[in-house]
Amino acid sequence: MANEIQLKYGCNPNQKPARIFMADGSDLPVKVLNGKPGYINFLDALNSWQLVRELKQATGMPAAASFKHVSPAGAAIGLPLSEVERKIYFAEDLDISPLACAYIRARGADRMSSYGDFAALSDPCDKETALALQHEVSDGIIAPGYSDEALEILSHKKKGNYNVIQIDPSYVPEPIERKQVFGITFEQGRNEVVLDNSIFGNIVTKNKNLPEDAKRDLLISMIALKYTQSNSVAYAYHGQVIGVGAGQQSRVHCVRLAGDKADHWFLRQAPQVLNLPWKEEIRRPDRDNAIDVYIGSEQEDVLRDGVWQYYWTEKPAVFTAEEKRAWLNAQSGVSLGSDAFFPFGDNIERAHKSGVTYVAEPGGSIRDDNVIEAADRYGMVMAFTGIRLFHH
Repeated sequence: MANEIQLKYGCNPNQKPARIFMADGSDLPVKVLNGKPGYINFLDALNSWQLVRELKQATGMPAAASFKHVSPAGAAIGLPLSEVERKIYFAEDLDISPLACAYIRARGADRMSSYGDFAALSDPCDKETALALQHEVSDGIIAPGYSDEALEILSHKKKGNYNVIQIDPSYVPEPIERKQVFGITFEQGRNEVVLDNSIFGNIVTKNKNLPEDAKRDLLISMIALKYTQSNSVAYAYHGQVIGVGAGQQSRVHCVRLAGDKADHWFLRQAPQVLNLPWKEEIRRPDRDNAIDVYIGSEQEDVLRDGVWQYYWTEKPAVFTAEEKRAWLNAQSGVSLGSDAFFPFGDNIERAHKSGVTYVAEPGGSIRDDNVIEAADRYGMVMAFTGIRLFHH
């Protein structure tokens, strides 16, 4: 370990010099095994490592995250993949370990946003996870260790320039953290709040049936929010985040943004999408882009003559708005976490459209009664956690 690492530049090429270092003169808890990570790479790496470390501590399962611009595009624990999930995540031919499952799920939540991601693993990277990463467009990875086979695979990625960072899992930061803005130093206590199932004890809706799977998913959403740029909400389902709305000024815009991403995740599993007749040579990123347009309101753009022939062996049928709505209406059991209270019931109305059944939010709005009434209207279970999770 070294006391500092020199970086090519800061957030932008004109911001030089740039480095990370330990102000107290001690060694950094990270070392670069391959590549040359940049300023934003390290911001993503250190935020994502905290997230997966907490997910592992809270659930006891291997965890992974896919980060872009200091917020998670996805986060997940290592539950097995269904055959449909293998297909939508392009993992049909892979041998998959629990850790690889976690990363494939995290990457698959929002594949467009994960393009060029920074990956984080709670456990030492194994061969199976490295092979899953080998086929994805990614900038780097942070983990507490790497098997020899995994390091060999990753070191050849991006023509040998893939960023591989190892972190000391025993590292404990100081309880006070500082940063500078406009030459002024800000100081605060680290956010060491412990998130576990006990935070869901105050259920304020008429429906108080909160099953263990829903608690797990709510916990995943809340831990993800702890490291997501605020305002933020996260939808979670079956052990993974399926939609994140980050950095919005309005909470309902967070809910809409994350809900749209969750809708796309569900729609990728509809027969109309699963059965698209892809040409073999079409690469994953191009498939992701085409699916996004095919699912979205611009569908006619990708079905025009001269466009669809690029992707498919025959012209796909129109995926109508009525068919999409019917598919989404059949979804339920989604968990939604919020990093601050919902000020209006419109957030619940939008969440309902994306299959949300379980909600966790701090509570404390002067309109809590309105929000509870909206949740009761749809038979939702809502817990007031009393914990705000702003992150900036």
